[in-house]
Amino acid sequence: MQLTKVGLICDLTKKKYLCHASAPPLGAFHAIEMKKYAILILMACTAAFTSAAQTPRAWRTEFVTFDTRRDAQSGDRSKTQRYMTIAPEAAGSVETGELYGQTFDIPASWNDYDTYLHLENVGSAYTLVVNGQTVAEVEDDRTPADFMISPWLQQGTNTLSLILRPSRHAELQQGIPMPQRTRFDGSRLFAQRKLHIYDFKAEIAPDSTEKYGIFRMEVIAANDFNYDETIAIGYDIYTPEGKLIDYGVREMTLAGHSRDTLRVKADIYGAYANKWGGNHGNAPLYPVTLYIKRNGMLYEYIPFNVGFGISELKDGRIVRFGKPIDIVRQRYNAPADRATAAREIAAMKKQGVNTLLPDFPQPAWFYDECDRAGMYVIDRANINAPQKADDRTVGGTPSNDPSLLEEYIERIDAMYFRSNNHPCVIGFMLGGESGNGYNMYKAYEHLKSLEKRRPVIYESSFGEWNSDM
Repeated sequence: MQLTKVGLICDLTKKKYLCHASAPPLGAFHAIEMKKYAILILMACTAAFTSAAQTPRAWRTEFVTFDTRRDAQSGDRSKTQRYMTIAPEAAGSVETGELYGQTFDIPASWNDYDTYLHLENVGSAYTLVVNGQTVAEVEDDRTPADFMISPWLQQGTNTLSLILRPSRHAELQQGIPMPQRTRFDGSRLFAQRKLHIYDFKAEIAPDSTEKYGIFRMEVIAANDFNYDETIAIGYDIYTPEGKLIDYGVREMTLAGHSRDTLRVKADIYGAYANKWGGNHGNAPLYPVTLYIKRNGMLYEYIPFNVGFGISELKDGRIVRFGKPIDIVRQRYNAPADRATAAREIAAMKKQGVNTLLPDFPQPAWFYDECDRAGMYVIDRANINAPQKADDRTVGGTPSNDPSLLEEYIERIDAMYFRSNNHPCVIGFMLGGESGNGYNMYKAYEHLKSLEKRRPVIYESSFGEWNSDM
C-alpha cells in the first residue's frame, strides 16, 4: 500500500473541508499561501460534505486481525496484507485548526472488505475527513477511537485528513495533564472481510462446585453483504503452559446487513491451579485465538488472553473467588512507551500496590501489561469537570446539563467497549470529580445496562444512588 504526503483544502458551502487533487511536494505546499492554494484547487474539489447513512464510530474491543496463526501468536503485523500504520503529516492551518493529511491507495481487491481506522494520540479534538467528506467530529482528545470508513472510500487513491482543533467540550477534561506521547502513535488502518467477526466477549468463570472453570465466549459476527451469508467461526484455547485444551468451528447464517451472536461454552479442568488475580495477584493467562473459515480457507486471526476468575460486586466490595479484594490503589497514567510502563507496574507491585486508577482510558498495551502483571485496574471515562461541582441547578455544572448527555454517553462507551475483556479490569468509574446530576444519572444507568457484574463507581455521587461503592 503506497503512502504519500498530502495537504489540500477547499472552501465549500462556507466551511473548511479537505479534498484530494494532485498535491505538490510537501515542501512546496508550505511555500504557497493557504488561501491562494485553496483558490487554485477549488475547481478540482468535487466532493462536498454529505452525511453518510452509516454511523462511522465502531464501539468494540480494540483488536487487529492477522493473516496467519503464526503471526497472530507472535504479534507480527509486518506480513498482514491489509494493514498500515497511519501517521498524517502536518500541512499548515485552516480557519478551525491545524491540518494534517495522508494519502493511501485502495486496490480493487478491497471491494469485499470493511476498512477500519484506529486513531489514538491525536493530541486534541479533531474533525475526521475522508475524500472531502466529513466523517466524524471527536471532542475527547484522550481516548483512542475506531471508525468504519468504507462508505467514504473509493478505489484508487484516497485522502485522509484531520483538522486538529480545540474541543467544543473542554470543560469535560479540566485539570488532567495531556499524556506526552508521539502524535498518532498507535494509529492504523486495517480491513476485514464484509463477513467478519465484529466483536467478542470472553471469560473463564468458576463452576458451581468450584472444581473447574467454564469458558464462555460470545462472538458477534457481521454480514455487510446484501444477501444471506454463512460464516464459520473457529476458536482454540490453550493453557498458560501452551497446551491446547479446546477448539471448535461453528457455523451461522446471517441476513444481509445484519449482526448475530455465536455462543461458545467449554469446561476447563485444572483451572484452579491457574487462578488469575486473587489477593496474591497471580497472572496466568489462557491464550485464545478466533478465526474465520470459509470454503476451506482460514483467515482473520484474532488473538487475546483470558484469565480464570471473575470480579463481581458483593455486599459493597469487589470479590474474586468468593473473597473480597484488599484494594491498595495508586493513581497512574501510562507513560510514553510500553517498556517503561512494564517496569513501573512491576515496581508498584513490589511496593504492595495492587490496583491502578487511571484518569482516562489508556493505550491497549497498558491493559495488556496489567493482565500479565496481575495488576488490577479500575478504568475511568475521560470526564473531568470539577468546575461548579456543587451547583445543582440545571446547567450549573456540566454533569447536570442535559445538552451534554450524548457526549457523556459517548465517553462512557469509548471507555467500556475497549477494555471490558481484560482480566485486569475489575470495575469502571464514570469520571473524576465532576459534580452530579442528570448526565451522571443517565451515564450510570447506561453503563449498568452494559456491565451486569463488575461495579460502576462514581466517587462524586455524594451518597446518591448512582455509584455501587
